[in-house]
Amino acid sequence: MPPRSKVNSSLGKAIIRKRFEGKRRPTDRDTELHTTDMDDGPSWTKLQSITQQGDLEEFLHTAELAGTEFTAERMNVKIIAANDKAVNPYLLSAAEEAQTLQRHREHGDMLRVPRRPAWDDSTTAQELHRAEREAFMAWRRDLAQLQEQEGLLLTPFERNLEVWRQLWRVLERSHLVVQIVDARNPMLFRSRDLTAYVAELDARKRSLLLINKADMLSDAQRLAWADYLDAQGIAYLFFSAKESNARLEEERERDAAERLAQEMAMHTVDEDALEGIQDLDQLRTREQQHVRRDHERDAAEAAAALAAFEASVHAVSLSAADLRTRVLQPAELVSILMRECPKIADEHSHGRLMIGLVGYPNVGKSSTINALVGSKKVNVGAMPGKTKHFQTIHLTDSVVLCDCPGLVFPTFATTQADMVCNGVLPIDQLREFTGPAGLVARRIPRWALEAIYGIEVRVRPAEEGGDGVPTAEELLTAYAAARGMFKGGEGNPDEARAARVLLKDYVAGKLLYCHPPPTWPAAQDFNADHYEPHAVARRTRHLVEGPAGQGFTVRHAASDRNNVRRAVVTGGSARVDALDARFFTTGAALKQAQRGAAGHRVTQGRGFAQMQVAVAARSHVDNEGEVRAQGAVEAAQMAAQAQQARMAGGKKAHKKKRPGKQRSGQGVIDEMYL
Repeated sequence: MPPRSKVNSSLGKAIIRKRFEGKRRPTDRDTELHTTDMDDGPSWTKLQSITQQGDLEEFLHTAELAGTEFTAERMNVKIIAANDKAVNPYLLSAAEEAQTLQRHREHGDMLRVPRRPAWDDSTTAQELHRAEREAFMAWRRDLAQLQEQEGLLLTPFERNLEVWRQLWRVLERSHLVVQIVDARNPMLFRSRDLTAYVAELDARKRSLLLINKADMLSDAQRLAWADYLDAQGIAYLFFSAKESNARLEEERERDAAERLAQEMAMHTVDEDALEGIQDLDQLRTREQQHVRRDHERDAAEAAAALAAFEASVHAVSLSAADLRTRVLQPAELVSILMRECPKIADEHSHGRLMIGLVGYPNVGKSSTINALVGSKKVNVGAMPGKTKHFQTIHLTDSVVLCDCPGLVFPTFATTQADMVCNGVLPIDQLREFTGPAGLVARRIPRWALEAIYGIEVRVRPAEEGGDGVPTAEELLTAYAAARGMFKGGEGNPDEARAARVLLKDYVAGKLLYCHPPPTWPAAQDFNADHYEPHAVARRTRHLVEGPAGQGFTVRHAASDRNNVRRAVVTGGSARVDALDARFFTTGAALKQAQRGAAGHRVTQGRGFAQMQVAVAARSHVDNEGEVRAQGAVEAAQMAAQAQQARMAGGKKAHKKKRPGKQRSGQGVIDEMYL
C-alpha cells in the first residue's frame, strides 16, 4: 500500500467551493468559455498595464476580445539579420536609419488611437462593452497588418482595454487636453492622432503640447524646436518639473525651520504657564486650546498660500515672444493653461475649467502635477504612486486637473536599441545589451565619456579598420574594468552589468543626448553645446584645463592602474595571446614554474591572499571614477592576518569530517593519503 500523501486533499475542494460560492456549478451542457474569463476581474487587476504579450497570452486575449471563437491574430516577428558590412547587427547604418525615418513619416497617419463606439441613452452596458471590445480588436488587427505588410517596427503599446477606457473618460470630460512629452525626444512621445480625436469629440476642445524636462535643452535647442513646432502649427509650452519641485523643496525646508523656531518659543511660554496648573481638567482644557490653535494656524496658512498663488497666477503677463523659448514657472504655466482652455458648459464641469493631462508613464507627468499642486502648499494626498483610475484634482477654485493613467501610445521605432535608450523598454529586463550600448557610444563623444567617468576607452586603430568611435564592447570593457566589475568564474570584465549602469545614466540624463527636429540637418551638431569642453568641465573633475593655450586634458583616474590596463584590450583573443607570449617567451617565469613543479612546493593560502589583494585593489573606485585612498595595502594586511590565524590554529582550524557510509574504494584512497 503506497504511503498516504502529506498534501491536504481537502484544500483543492475548499478553493473550488469558495470560487463557486453563491453560484451554480458549471455542467457539461453549459456553453460557456472556460479557457478565458469573460469578466474583467476584480478591481485591482482591471488596470494593470499590458504592453508586451507572449504567444499564449496574445492568443487568449484575442479570444477574450472576440468572445465567440478561438481565433488569434498571427504574431508578427521581425528577425534582424546580421549584416557583414555593419559593425553591430542590432543597429542601422546612417543610410538605413534615414530611409526608415522617411517611411515613418509616410505612414504616420496610420498610427491611430482607438475610438470609443457611439452610444446613447438606449444603449445597455452589455451592448456598449461588446462594441468596445469589437472596436478595440479591429484596431489591434490594423496595427498587426501595418507591421506585417509594411515591415515597420512598433514600440510596445497598451493592450489593456480598461486603460484606454480611462483615456476616453478623460477626453470626454476635459476642455483642454495637454500631452506631456520628454524634451529629449518630443516627437516620439507625441501622438498626432490624439489631437484629431479630441477635435472629433468636440470642435471647441483644444490640445496642447507640454515639453517637460526643458532644462535639459539649451537656448539654441529650444529655439530650434520652437521654429519647427510653429511651422507645424502645434501649440506648445516648455516646462521643467524637476527644477520647480527643487525650488518647492527649498521653500518647504525654510518654512519648516521658521515654524520650528516659533514652536520652540511658544513651548517655552507654555511651560511657564503650566507651572501653576495642578487640576487635570484645566490641563486638558489647555491642551485642547493648543490643538485648536494649531488647526486654525494651519488653515490660515493654507488659505494665505492659496490666495498668494492665485494672485501670482493672475499677475502673470507674458508676451508671445517670451513664451517661445521660456521655461515656465508653475504659476506661469497655470496662467497660460487658464488662458488657452476654452469655457465649455457641461454637466461635468459645473462652471470650472477642466484640463486633462495625458502622457507616457516615464515623461514626468506625476512630477508635473506635483509641481503644480505643491506650488500652493497643499499635499497631494489623493494621488497614489501609480494612478489606477483617472482622478480630478482641484488646482484653484476655477481650475480642475483631470489626471489620466500613464498610457503607452503606439509609435514607430527604428530598432530595439532605440526603444531602450528612450526609456520605452525596461533596462533591468534587458538581455541584448550591445545594441543600446553601441548607440550610446555613437551619440556621446568618446572624450566626453572618458571625462565623465574618468576612464580610458581604447579603440581599434585606423590601420585595423577603426574610425575612432568606440564599439559597445570597447566601451563596456573599459567601464567594467575601471569599476571592478568582473565575472566570478572567468575574471573577464562584466559587460552586461556595466551596460545596465551606463544605460540608466543615459535615460536619467547624466549622459545627455537630445534628438533634433526632423528638419535639422545633422544630429551631432544639435548637441554641440552640451559637450563643449567648458560645459563638461563644470560637471566633472576629470576634465582639467591646462596652461594657457593648451586646452583641456582628460584624467583617466579610474583606468591608470596596472590591473585595469591589462584587462582592457581591443581584441577578443589579444589578452590570451599576450599571456601566452609573456609566459613562454620569458625565461625567468618559465624556469620559476618548472622549479615549482619539480619540487611540488605549494604555499598554503598564497593564492587566496593574492586574489583578495587584486579584487580589493580594483574595486575601490566610486561611481564618479575616483580611486579611493584605501585599497591594496589594507587588503594585503587583512589577508596576511587571516593567513597567520589559519596557520596558528593548526588542526583545530579544520573541521572533522562526519563519518558516513564508505563507498567502494574510498577506504583505500584514504589510507594512501594518510
